[in-house]
Amino acid sequence: MDGLSLVILAVVQGITEFLPISSSGHLILAPYLFGFSDQGLAADVAVHLGSLLAVMLFFRQDIIALWQAWWRSIRYRQSSGESRLAWSIILATVPVMVCGWLLKDWVASDLRAPWIIATTTLVFGVLLAWADRRGTRQRTLAELSLRDAGWIGLAQVLALIPGTSRSGITMTAGLWLGFSRQAAARFSFLLSIPTILAASVLVTADLVQSPEPVAWVSLGSTLILSAITAYLCIHLFLRFIERIGMWPFVIYRILLAGLIFVMIS
Repeated sequence: MDGLSLVILAVVQGITEFLPISSSGHLILAPYLFGFSDQGLAADVAVHLGSLLAVMLFFRQDIIALWQAWWRSIRYRQSSGESRLAWSIILATVPVMVCGWLLKDWVASDLRAPWIIATTTLVFGVLLAWADRRGTRQRTLAELSLRDAGWIGLAQVLALIPGTSRSGITMTAGLWLGFSRQAAARFSFLLSIPTILAASVLVTADLVQSPEPVAWVSLGSTLILSAITAYLCIHLFLRFIERIGMWPFVIYRILLAGLIFVMIS
């Protein structure tokens, strides 16, 4: 891929990974919209590692606190709000890791069709609007239970279908359970760390076994650009989400779904 194509992919991934609009769907659609070939495994690894780097840097203090609290809960049996949140993230990650491993080939081969992306973009956009409107939006992360985490983790499995949006479906579940937009978004972002890490490991394993050459310098630049874009996106989203709500993303999803249906008709 040429430099411009990699820049487009990096920016698209950085913007869409943490907004409730589906990064996987946009990455699949990008070659159709911009007229370049499929990005391949190496580019996928670079842009996803960029997103992972961004979210880990943004939540670096939270990660340290959660790790320390989790370790104390194991070694000294000390329970705290941070340790319960850490265990909740672990529990919510299990379903998507198991299903992702079992369904990886099926998802990669049979679920990348534009009509599937259009359908999931529309359907889960409407569900996001419903959850944002009907949810009480009163609960905080301190009130998150393992049962809540289990429901959000099961919802995250749906994100294996391109167009669903991992952040979108986990925020939808959080709002449906009564959490505030800020709390639902923060848990979604923290939950993305082990999820993106697991997905990156799987794709990297495929890349290592692939015979295609790897342009490491170009991919390194792509990773950095993806990380910068994603970091800014997380910052702005958390700053303004309580003010703007979910409706701008719902409207975008509806318009995008309509555009895709028109393109493939």
